[in-house]
Amino acid sequence: MDVRRAEERYSGGEPGAGIESRHAFSFGPHYDPDNLRFGALIACNEERLLPGAGFDEHPHSHTEIVTWVAEGELTHRDSTGHETVVRAGDVQRLSAASGVRHVERNAGAVPLTFVQMWLAPLVPGGTPMYETVHGIADATPYAVPEAGAMLHVRRLGPGERTAVPDAGHVYVHVVRGEAAVAAAKLGPGDAARVTNARDLEAVGVTPTELLIWEMR
Repeated sequence: MDVRRAEERYSGGEPGAGIESRHAFSFGPHYDPDNLRFGALIACNEERLLPGAGFDEHPHSHTEIVTWVAEGELTHRDSTGHETVVRAGDVQRLSAASGVRHVERNAGAVPLTFVQMWLAPLVPGGTPMYETVHGIADATPYAVPEAGAMLHVRRLGPGERTAVPDAGHVYVHVVRGEAAVAAAKLGPGDAARVTNARDLEAVGVTPTELLIWEMR
């Protein structure tokens, strides 16, 4: 298990434009050949947008983009004609496939915080696809078969336990609160990268919210 702390993330965004980004993997100008990906995961970005701030239209291709809104509302518009508002507790996925363009913005009156995760598809190309699952439940994993991955959302109280999936690659990201995985105590923004995970549990230290990627 490789634990990466929140303070190890690469800083990005445009603070002067109301955009703060924290990257867990090599990203943009922060090139690190030893931190390009883990399993299918190639990005795990913590984003904070002030009211009115956002990312203007930009392209993506050959990437599965999964977004988890922690606070506020994310307004999304893409070149396939989808325009939605994604709220806290919603999972949004944009399968960029052969190519798509989109806009992401905080059109609300309060700050927006979200975690955006990029996964490499098993097979590049194809037709772009978009979907939003509203109010995903803890017991309902979200499958991304195009990347051979499954997202588990876990909300734990102090002392509550949940099994970490047995898998070749497991990525545990703490959205809020504190949790323990094996002997490691994880706080907000921390992550554990587990290879060949077997018989592990995550335990809530405080009320906590976890995103757990199970990847073959």
